[in-house]
Amino acid sequence: MILAVIPARYASTRFPGKPLAVLGGRTMISRVYEQVLSSSLVDQVVVATDDQRIFDHVQSFGGEVVMTRDDHPSGTDRVAEAAAHYPSAEIVINVQGDEPFIDPRQIDQLIKCFETPSVEIATLAHRIEEERSLLSPNVVKVVFDKAGRALYFSRHGIPYLRDVPVGQWLRAQKHYQHLGLYAYRVKVLAQLATMEKTDLENAESLEQLRWLENGLNVQVSVTDMPAFGIDTPADLLAAELRFNE
Repeated sequence: MILAVIPARYASTRFPGKPLAVLGGRTMISRVYEQVLSSSLVDQVVVATDDQRIFDHVQSFGGEVVMTRDDHPSGTDRVAEAAAHYPSAEIVINVQGDEPFIDPRQIDQLIKCFETPSVEIATLAHRIEEERSLLSPNVVKVVFDKAGRALYFSRHGIPYLRDVPVGQWLRAQKHYQHLGLYAYRVKVLAQLATMEKTDLENAESLEQLRWLENGLNVQVSVTDMPAFGIDTPADLLAAELRFNE
């Protein structure tokens, strides 16, 4: 069984109450839920939250939801707790609750990575086309080997092109943005929840570096569909314009 879990916290530092923010007349979490439900390969969708307001709202639109602890250090830990309620799950998808424009085809593409038995964790990347994104620490970059296995994730532009001016990097070399969509084999997900933070993770504030430092393989599949996450109220205003278009 393939389970999709949408972690949803109310107490976001940059955008409190974000899952209940309204976009085009409907809440963010309801839009994400609907998009994930449209995947042709996902068998079950559940929201994992630590807030009664979100819990009640998801139930109000007929969605499935579980209450989790409020002390999880990351969304992955919340997903692991929620997945434990579904013992028949073999692959678990972690879908960010602030991606109302996520395309169901991206989810299906991610799931197909597990047709290769050796894949433990999978994620997506999209080619960067704007210098602003390449230079922004809020846009996570990834490099991977010829087989698509992640070598490193960073908030800095990677690879660093020593002999090329920064303004020409995108013309001289392909750079990829990491999209915050993950899938795990369920046994690996349980393992991730027991790992302690690592030095690289602390340095870049990226939990996926913990996985690499512990020797796990992260398969990267390149998509031609970008992501549009909402981190701040300003992002929501931009999303309203996008939605109206």
